Amino acid sequence: MTYLELQSVLYDLKKELDKLISTINIESHITTKNNLEEKTFQPDFWSDTQAAQAILSLLNDEKSIIEEYNGIIDIYETLELTLEVAKEDENYSLDEADEMIDTFREKVESLTIRILLNKPYDKFNAFIEFHPGAGGTESQDWAQMLYRMYLRFAEKKGYSVKIIDYQDGDEAGLKSATILVEGLNAYGYLKAESGVHRLVRISPFDSSSRRHTSFASVKVYPETDDSIEVEINDEDLRIDTYRSSGKGGQGVNTTDSAVRITHLPTKIVVTCQNERSQIQNRETAMKVLRSKLYTLELEKKQAELDAFNDNKLNAFGSQIRSYVFHPYTMVKDHRTQEETGNGDSVMDGNLDRFILAYLVQFNS
Repeated sequence: MTYLELQSVLYDLKKELDKLISTINIESHITTKNNLEEKTFQPDFWSDTQAAQAILSLLNDEKSIIEEYNGIIDIYETLELTLEVAKEDENYSLDEADEMIDTFREKVESLTIRILLNKPYDKFNAFIEFHPGAGGTESQDWAQMLYRMYLRFAEKKGYSVKIIDYQDGDEAGLKSATILVEGLNAYGYLKAESGVHRLVRISPFDSSSRRHTSFASVKVYPETDDSIEVEINDEDLRIDTYRSSGKGGQGVNTTDSAVRITHLPTKIVVTCQNERSQIQNRETAMKVLRSKLYTLELEKKQAELDAFNDNKLNAFGSQIRSYVFHPYTMVKDHRTQEETGNGDSVMDGNLDRFILAYLVQFNS
């Protein structure tokens, strides 16, 4: 990189930094942090353990935001200093500037997403359901490719993943799967991914090597906690038990431990077969059902809001993104028009650019 190139890039980075500053309002986070710290100094702070832990969680979150923000400022100021030194010394090496620029942009993108996760349910863990569309093995394989993509995304974010239900495909892929992604703001990140995903590629299952178009649905909903009230009447439930057939260790597939719960008023069906006991599977299935019913109410409210704004797309159930791997490579989000030619990176779980574009558009 030359001096003039770095000067031009710094101009663009300054605009990105100014946009972040206007979005984050760092002073409000500093004030919130100070107020929370004052509470921790109170003599009776630990009298209510649950409330104290909640305050500490919020305090750590505010500290983390401020630390990330200061790190971004440090990188920008280092680049400014590098430019000044390079101006005085034409032989000064700018080899490290490229890496700092990439780091700056990654951190700005990550912090912007974090700030935009401001809905009350964004902080929750996230359930993700995978279902292939019509097309047999090809669609089932596509559903499993998406499954792997989100496992990689969760790994990159430091989230843990628990398999709730997994049904193998007939020849390859999967028939259906449900996972729980656990970590701060897991639902806030992943809510942008709920919808139908379209794949265009040369099918490895076609002996004639023809191009195929496949579809798979991804459904994301928050894991509710005790702060969310969801009323479920026992008489509205039909509970069936059966022998597990999916992935599991010794003992999982030898008893009628799997549980299927049908919520009769809404026809919602949830299954869980990954735990060792019927009781554990039932508890997990009920947790999934509560989250689904909660999400159903969110969808109803969103539909009411959308009725007043025809320009706003409904993310639930829509074809949201296309993944094209033949005759060219492109991944494009149809809601935000965000796109990239690096399909391998996307399938490796690098989804932040799409999530950021979604949050910016739908938080406005």
